Amino acid sequence: MDNVQIEPVKRQRRGLPQELNILLVLVAVALVFEILGWIFQGQSFLMNTRRLTIMILQVSVVGIIAIGVTQVIITGGIDLSSGSVVAMTAMITMSVAQSGDYARAMYPALTDLPVILPLAVGLGLGLIAGMINGALIALTGIPPFIATLGMMVTARGIAKWYTKGQPISFPTDSFAAIGSGAWPVFIFLAVALIFHIALRYTRYGKFTYAIGANPQAARVSGINVQRHLIKVYAIAGLLAGLAGIVTAARAETAQAGMGMMYELDAIAAAVIGGTSLSGGRGRIFGTVIGTLILGLMMSGFTFLRVDAFYQEIVKGVIIVAAVVADTFRQNARSKKA
Repeated sequence: MDNVQIEPVKRQRRGLPQELNILLVLVAVALVFEILGWIFQGQSFLMNTRRLTIMILQVSVVGIIAIGVTQVIITGGIDLSSGSVVAMTAMITMSVAQSGDYARAMYPALTDLPVILPLAVGLGLGLIAGMINGALIALTGIPPFIATLGMMVTARGIAKWYTKGQPISFPTDSFAAIGSGAWPVFIFLAVALIFHIALRYTRYGKFTYAIGANPQAARVSGINVQRHLIKVYAIAGLLAGLAGIVTAARAETAQAGMGMMYELDAIAAAVIGGTSLSGGRGRIFGTVIGTLILGLMMSGFTFLRVDAFYQEIVKGVIIVAAVVADTFRQNARSKKA
């Protein structure tokens, strides 16, 4: 009887979950800044709770935008308009949230309004901007880059035109309370939880991933791709409007220059958090961690007194590195398939 050589079965090695890998990166970044803090500043970076609190508050607004941007990227699109929508919604919302104690209110007859009305105005404006983006992309077939670039320029122009570049201040106490204390963080986490559930456990999430993975297959399977894209971009605009409300309430003023480059920070947070620019992959939890990584790095560089220009350079390098890493992951998956 011939000897039969049996080859051992090769077990597939499973790597760590992507979210856990990103969380490990967050811990590593924090430890690096802790070590550098003791070396160059002679003090702890992580033990300063005030610094970390300020950092979390600052990234909360970008995080709210990033949650909407993540969903857009999962569909295979992009949204460059969110920062400008923040400015537009902040300006117009603040104009109807002013206190009657301010003698130079923009609309004297609309002062001291219940806080729900300015909220509705801001969210409504963001929703409309997002729906316009989605309609342009879904119904005309123009690339998302061009459609949202047009909205970016238009929304910023409206923000500047609205008061001819002048800031708007003196909101009511109830409106200012939205941005006070830890409320921006609570809003960010609540939004993250809502859309984590929506993407993971609802038909909305299944459709979003399906469109990003293969739009043609999604269309053949019965998904109304055009309608769903409008819905995704509308949600992204709604969250940008919410971010504009929080930004104005926290600063207790609104200026046309608000939200500058927020769209790129949001895209960076999503990509760092593992969302693929090719579409079809991404998690809200990963985006939350990516937002924290981005904020931690900017706070760390400020702590080490690194010039702001260098911070922007490093941020650009991080974005490119994250995209390159995603490209390698995509190529590795395609070879295994």
